[in-house]
Formats: sequence, C-alpha cells, structure tokens
Amino acid sequence: MRAVKNLLVLYTGGTIGMLQTPQGLAPAGGFEARMREHLQQLADAPLLTWRLHELTPLIDSANMQQGNWLAMREAIVEAVERDGHDGILLLHGTDTLAYTAAALSFLLLGLPVPVLLTGSMLPAGAPDSDAWDNLCGALRLMATGIDNGVQLYFHGQLLHGARASKLRSEAFDAFATLPRERDGQRVETIPACLDYRQPCQPVNLMVLPVFPGLQVGHLRGLLASGVQGLLLECYGSGTGPSDDQDLLDALHDARQGGVLIAAISQCPEGAVHFDTYAAGSRLRDTGLVSAGGMTREAALGKMFALLGTGLDVQAAEHWFALDLCGERAQ
Repeated sequence: MRAVKNLLVLYTGGTIGMLQTPQGLAPAGGFEARMREHLQQLADAPLLTWRLHELTPLIDSANMQQGNWLAMREAIVEAVERDGHDGILLLHGTDTLAYTAAALSFLLLGLPVPVLLTGSMLPAGAPDSDAWDNLCGALRLMATGIDNGVQLYFHGQLLHGARASKLRSEAFDAFATLPRERDGQRVETIPACLDYRQPCQPVNLMVLPVFPGLQVGHLRGLLASGVQGLLLECYGSGTGPSDDQDLLDALHDARQGGVLIAAISQCPEGAVHFDTYAAGSRLRDTGLVSAGGMTREAALGKMFALLGTGLDVQAAEHWFALDLCGERAQ
C-alpha cells in the first residue's frame, strides 16, 4: 500500500454530478469547480494533488456500453503512462458501477497504480446526499494508502472491483460483496496477451437466464445474431433443462462453432459445480465452462476482456477458468 501523490479524477457522469433539468436529473459538466469549492470548505480535506478530467460525453450509467469501458481504459492508461499519475479516482453512476468495476479489473490487469471507483445515490448538493461522503472517503483512502488494482468505495466500504454487486436501488449502502465461493487457481504472472497495454475491441456478448419454458428456438435465434460469448445463468449449482436434447445440441453446436459459453449460478450465494447433478453434467458436456462462484458482473467483464483481445475460444476458456485478479480465489 502506498499514498497517491498525483491523482487523476476521471469524471464520467452519473448521479454524483447530475443537475435538475425539465426532464429530470441529467449529467452535467463543471464538476471540478464544485468539487474544489466543497474541499476548500473542509477543515480536514484530504491532502493530495489532483486534477479532474471529464470523459465526454458524460452519461447516465444506465446508457453504459462497451465503448465507454474502452474509452475509460484508454484515458486511464494515458494518464498513467503519459502524464505520470499514480492513482485514478473514477466517478461513475451507480446503475452499472459494479459492471464497470469488473470490466476494468480485467482491462487493466498489471496496471501499477490503484484505480478506485465511486459515485452516489443522490447528487452532490442535494439535501442529505451521500455524494461528498463517498468522494471524500475515496480521496482519503488515496491519500493515506491503497493497494494497486481496481476497487470500489461506497458508503464507507472498500470492495474488490471484480466481486462487488449492487443489491439495493435506494439505500446508501447499495453495494456489497456477495458471499460466493472462491475456487480458482491464481495466476502468478499476467500473460502479455492480457496485459493492460493490449488493445481490446467490442465483443458481441449475451446473458441468458435459464427459466422454466426456455426453448431451443430462443437460444438458436440468439446465437444466430452473431454472439461471440454467451453467459448462461443456470439454476443452483449449474443445472438446466438437461432433458431437452435439442437445447443441448444447440449449445454444443455453438461451442463447436467458436462461441465461448460460460455458466454462472443464479443464486446470490452460489457457485457452479456441474458434477453435483446429472442435469449439470449434461450441460457441461455440451462445452460449457464453469464460472465457479463469480458474479454476473465479473463473468461478463472477464469474457469481454478475454475475447476483446482476440483470443480464440480455447485460449479464452483456459484463462476464464483461472483466477486473474482475485475474482475466483482469495
């Protein structure tokens, strides 16, 4: 752990900096002036040098897309390698905050500085807002010392970037780390093909929950759209409709056609263990790879980073099954 001396605050939009418009709250620029004014009024303001960069266009995080993740990655790498910043504080909306934290955890593997994400449930300046508490708390962590890697700070909690999930839509303690099983073998050295300097491209991904009534036509129609990676949200320990041979054949054909298909558990406290039930084993035998106890956010972000670097399905499956940054193992 080390104190950050030259911080970049990367403002992407979100509730924390929103202002009221006739249509409702919307992202607004000029947040640096508001932030400096607030800090100047604090007797115990965090002591560190910082500058703020607005990533345009500012967005409500409900509009988050892969292109926004790649723009964040590019801005962060440029800030570190060109401008000499030794820490990044990313201000972000809460709707997709956990997804972005997970995606950046894999897009920035090996980056030698801490990246901390935060936001708020109410805009800065609103009565009883949590915005300044979250922002100042994050700044204090940076000023006193924080480990390298991607983390999320919210309501006094410091959470692993690839383990956090949003559990509540209104309460200030909206984010938590779910008690999901850790089962992966940790990679000792990040390979060059996954290093943060590696270019990444958008990927056609899809998340599909298993549910009573899922039909093979649904799956084949989805796969016909050119999906490169499919995250299948299974029941319990990784089960699904294993007596539907047409559905199993569709999964097998997709895997043979080069689609990465991974399974996670729908349960908030769960993990995939295909061999527990025959219904799980039959799914595994179609070519699914287990995400173990990873969250949806982590599994999707990892799939995006692996396939986005151009890895083929066999290589992507290999690295997906291993722990790259703490998403699968302690």
